[in-house]
Amino acid sequence: MTMSKNLIAAAVAAAFLGAPLSAIAGEAELLQKIEKLAAELQQLKAELSAGAKKTEAVEQRQQQLSAAVAAAPAGNAGVGPNTVLTGYGEVNYNRPRHDTSAAQTDVRRVVIGVQHRFDDKTKVVGEFEWEHAVTSADDAGEAAVEQVYVERQFDNGLRGKAGLFLMPVGLLNANHEPTAFYGVERNFVETAIIPTTWREAGVGLSGEFGNGFSWDAGITTGFDLSKWDPASTEGRDESPLGSVHQEGMLAKSRNLSAHGALNWRGVPGLLLGGSLFTGKAGHKTPGMSELDDSRIAVYDLHARYTPGLWDLSALYARGTISHTERFNLLNTGAPGPIPKAFAGWYAQAAYQLLKSGDYTLSPFVRYEQFNTAKSFAGVAPGTGVATGPDEKVTTVGANLRIGEGVVVKADYQKFRENNLRDRLNLGVGFSY
Repeated sequence: MTMSKNLIAAAVAAAFLGAPLSAIAGEAELLQKIEKLAAELQQLKAELSAGAKKTEAVEQRQQQLSAAVAAAPAGNAGVGPNTVLTGYGEVNYNRPRHDTSAAQTDVRRVVIGVQHRFDDKTKVVGEFEWEHAVTSADDAGEAAVEQVYVERQFDNGLRGKAGLFLMPVGLLNANHEPTAFYGVERNFVETAIIPTTWREAGVGLSGEFGNGFSWDAGITTGFDLSKWDPASTEGRDESPLGSVHQEGMLAKSRNLSAHGALNWRGVPGLLLGGSLFTGKAGHKTPGMSELDDSRIAVYDLHARYTPGLWDLSALYARGTISHTERFNLLNTGAPGPIPKAFAGWYAQAAYQLLKSGDYTLSPFVRYEQFNTAKSFAGVAPGTGVATGPDEKVTTVGANLRIGEGVVVKADYQKFRENNLRDRLNLGVGFSY
C-alpha cells in the first residue's frame, strides 16, 4: 500500500513538472531502496537491543555465581561452583629404529584431580594418578597420590600450603600435562636429572615481590639414600634421585630438606628463574652410618621466551650427593655406586606454523645433553665403574593442538652415544 501511494505521488509530481515516465520509474526505484534501508536499520536496532539484554543477563548470572561461591558453607561435597574436577592423560607409542620387535604402546598415565574451595581464601587440592593402565601385584602399573594439600591465602598476599605438593623446580615439574610440553615423551633432563614429577610432603610459602618477581620456599621431606642398591644400575640408567625418592609414602623424616625458587616475569612473554633444593638423606639409618652426613643438593636455571609465534626455552640442572666415599668403598666392584654429581641441559625452539579454526600446528626441535653419573667419589680405578660421556639427544617433531584440551604428537629422537635407542614416538594427550 505504501509503495502504491509513493508511486502515485511520484506520477502526479511528474505530471505537474512535465517529467517523462522513465523518471517516474527511477523515482519509484529510489524510494524502494530507501524503504529497504529503513527496514534494515530497524532490524539492526532490534538486534543491538537484544544483545545488550543478553550481555546484561550474563553479567547478572556471573554475579549470582560469585555470590554463591562466597556464601557456600564449608563441607559442601557436591560438584558445583566451589568444587572443580580436573584431569589429564596420555597414550604413547614408541618404535625403536634398530629393534622394531621392541615397539610398544602404553597408557602412560591418567590423572584425576579435584579442587574444593571452602571459602575465598582456603582450598584443598588433590591429584590421583594411574600409570601403565593396569595396577596389581603382577603388573607394572602404579597407582599414586600425586598431590594432596591444603592452601590458605593470607591478607598480606602470602599463600601457605601443607601436605604433599610438587616442588617448584624447572619448567616441567609443576606444569607437566601433555598439552603443556612439546614432544611425546617428557625431556630427559627434567626426568633423569630432575625427577619429574617430583613431590614432597611438608609446608610451603609463596608470594610476589612486585616488578614481576615471584618466589616459593618451604621445608619438606627429602630423599632416602638407604634405598640405594649398589647391585643395581637403576640410578645410573634412569635417574639417581628417582631411585631414592619417597613420594610421601612412609617417608623417613629424621632429616628434612629446604627449597627455594625465584622467577621473574617483568617482560611480556619472558620467564627467567631458578631453584635450589638441599637436605641430608641418611636419616641415621641403622647399619648405614657411612651415609649419615650425606647431603643431596639440586639446582636449576631456566628461561622461556614466547615472542609472537615462537616458543623458546632453555634449562640447566645439576645435582650433587656428598659424603659417599665410604659407601662406595664398602661396595667396591658393585655396578651401581652413588654418583657424586649429575647434570644436564637442553635448548628448545617451537614455532606456530599453522592455525586454522580449532587446529594449531607447532613444529619443534630440542637438543639436550645429560649425564646421570658425571663423577664418583670413593671409586678406585680398575673396578670397572667409570664416568661415561654425556648422552646427547636431538628430538624433532610437531604438536597438533585440537582446541585447548587435546594434543596429537609425533617426533623422532636421535641419540649420539647410543644410537640403538633411536626411536619414533607417537602420542595423544588431553587436559581439562
